[in-house]
Amino acid sequence: MTEDIPVIRLQSKCDRRIKSGHLWIYSNEIDLAATPIKTLAPGAEVLVQSASEQILGRGYVNPHSLISCRLLTRDGQDQLNQIWFEHRLRQALSLREAIYSAPYYRLVYGDSDGLSGLVIDRFGDYLVAQLNTAGMDRLRDTVLAALVAVFKPKAVLWRNDSSQREIEGLVENAVTVAYGEWPEKLRVEENGVAFYVDGLHGQKTGWFYDHRENRRELMRWVKGKRVLDLFSYVGGWGLQCLAGGAESLVAVDASTAALAQLQVNARNQGKADQVSCLDGNAFTVLETLVAEGQKFDVVIADPPAFIKRKKEVNKGLAAYKKLNTLAMRLVAPNGLLMSASCSMHLPEAELIDLVRGAGRHIDRHPQLVFRGAQGPDHPVHPAIPETSYLKACLFRIAPSL
Repeated sequence: MTEDIPVIRLQSKCDRRIKSGHLWIYSNEIDLAATPIKTLAPGAEVLVQSASEQILGRGYVNPHSLISCRLLTRDGQDQLNQIWFEHRLRQALSLREAIYSAPYYRLVYGDSDGLSGLVIDRFGDYLVAQLNTAGMDRLRDTVLAALVAVFKPKAVLWRNDSSQREIEGLVENAVTVAYGEWPEKLRVEENGVAFYVDGLHGQKTGWFYDHRENRRELMRWVKGKRVLDLFSYVGGWGLQCLAGGAESLVAVDASTAALAQLQVNARNQGKADQVSCLDGNAFTVLETLVAEGQKFDVVIADPPAFIKRKKEVNKGLAAYKKLNTLAMRLVAPNGLLMSASCSMHLPEAELIDLVRGAGRHIDRHPQLVFRGAQGPDHPVHPAIPETSYLKACLFRIAPSL
């Protein structure tokens, strides 16, 4: 091989997981005697070998991370250049275009699309991208050139402000326009409903496409219902409920800016008179509503991740339990509770058991009527369980048996 590319050699038998489909190599799997990994710059391109010197693929390295190497291709001859990225982007695009008729979706979902460290959401002619690893950050110019060549977007935004970048040792924490002229607001279409969001200052990339299928399911259940939407953001759940025929919506969020945009979206949909907003901490608002004896036909509890790391499991479980108990107290007899979690460390079975326990605590009988997950634009990599993270469980809350 003529290329002067560093080689990462694995310890004996540590290639089994990689050969079975996984793409990550942990620091304790590397043969340090044969690999001077500490001398490599974060993000440097490398070839990966087994202990018997078999080429396993090509990727990039970060000697300061627990995940020391991430594979991008299993062909050691591949060149990680613009042409290679264009091919991977077209492959990702073909999946989304097979599912959705309009260009509003997660375009690239990291490892599941063979682009570890890269996340891209598409908003028509505008792309919002996150470069979450040192390796992908190092390749940013190549990524941008490929995006422009394949999609010819009006603009591309780097949302390089995720917490994962800190774990990777990346010091830049900024939101910058990488290409074109960025609009003040982005338009989103989901399940036949239009929204406007702030890609520059909104949460994550500005929108949460992962719950699209679960929101569509909930729309079937809400005709004539009074809806309480906790952690409402700009109305993804609640305003789609109104589009599905709900009678009214009470939206709760700690962000004044998000609630202001929700009201703009409601006006654009001709639903402003059906919406009221409560600005504040969701737990505090819930306690107030319980004390007032309020009841709703549908309560949506889709919080941010309460468990981001394994060490946060116990604290996070307590938060999910408290949230679902308070939320269930507000559900009218035979009403609905949509309980969701984006915490990868909270299995669906445990979320269901939390709701069961909350029901017993307040003498209610939860009946699980729908189980949802992330949509197909967030495909799960079968060898990487971390790519499966979203749960959405719809319960009918009946009186106690």
